[in-house]
Amino acid sequence: MIGEIHDIVWGPWTPVLFLMVGTVYSVRIRFFQIRKIPDWWNATIGNLLHDRSEHRGSFRSACTALAATVGTGNIVGVATAVCAGGPGALFWMWVSALLGMCTKFSEVTLAVHYREKNAEGDYVGGPMYYIKNGLGKKWYWMASVYAILGSLTVLGTGNATQVNTITTSIDSALISYNVIDDAQISMVNLVIGIVIAALVAVVLLGGVKRIGTVTEKLVPFMAVFYIILAIGVVVLNADKVPHVFEMVFVGAFNPSAFTGGVVGSMFMTMRRGVSRGIFSNEAGIGTGSIAHACADTDEPVKQGMFGIFEV
Repeated sequence: MIGEIHDIVWGPWTPVLFLMVGTVYSVRIRFFQIRKIPDWWNATIGNLLHDRSEHRGSFRSACTALAATVGTGNIVGVATAVCAGGPGALFWMWVSALLGMCTKFSEVTLAVHYREKNAEGDYVGGPMYYIKNGLGKKWYWMASVYAILGSLTVLGTGNATQVNTITTSIDSALISYNVIDDAQISMVNLVIGIVIAALVAVVLLGGVKRIGTVTEKLVPFMAVFYIILAIGVVVLNADKVPHVFEMVFVGAFNPSAFTGGVVGSMFMTMRRGVSRGIFSNEAGIGTGSIAHACADTDEPVKQGMFGIFEV
C-alpha cells in the first residue's frame, strides 16, 4: 500500500516541482546560500561559539529538527537512493540539497514569523500556521489538509523508518555474532520496540522543552560522530575516490553506464536522488519548520539561517 502511494506522490511532476521551488527561491534571494556562506555560518555556529546562552533557544530548535535527519536520513536515505537509482542519484541529492537550502530557509522563516502561542503559552507553528495566518481564510482548508498529511508523513518517515533501521541493525549484529538465531528475531524485535517506546515516551512526555534539552546534547554528538566515521571510510578507501566521483557524475546523466541498464532512465535516477535527498534534509516537506517555530527568538530570518545550516 505504501509503495503504491509512493508511486503516486513521487510521480513525474514531484521532483521537478521541488527543484523548481528551490530554484525560484534561490534566484529571488540571489543564491544567498552560496553567495553569503560566511554570513549564515556566523549567524548560526559563529553566534553559538561566541555566546551560546543568548542563542540557546534557536540551537535547541535546530537540534530537534536535525534529530530526524542525522542518522537514518543520511545513511538509509543515501543507501536506498544508490540501490534504486544508481550512483548518479547522489548527484541529484546534492542538487536538491543546494536548492533545498533556500526552501528550508523560507519554511523556517515563515514558521517563526507566523507562529502562535497555545493555551499553555508555548509557541506553535509550521506550514499549517503560516498557510492559515499568511494566506487568509480561504486557504484554511489547505492548512487542515497539511496537518493531516503531515501527521501521516512523520509516522512513516520519522517513526517507522527509524525503528525499522534500529531493529534491523541490532538483529544483524546479534545474528552475525551468533547471539540469537532467526527463530528468536520476532521476540528480540518486540523487546527492542518496547525499550525504544519507553525511552521516547520519557522524552516526549516532558513536552517541547525536554525534547529540546535532550536533542541539544544528543544531536551534536551524533553529527560529529557521523562526520568523523564518514571521513574515516573515505580515508580508508582514498584510492577509490576518483572513480566514485566519476560514477556519480556520469551516472547522473547516463545511468546505464554504471548500472548495466538496471536503472531505466536519467529521470528515474533524478527522481530517486531528489526524493531521498528530501528524506535526508526535509527541505520542502515542512515538518522541520514545526520544531524551529518553537525557538525562543524574535528574529525569523536568523532562525531561517539555521535551516540553511541544517541542510
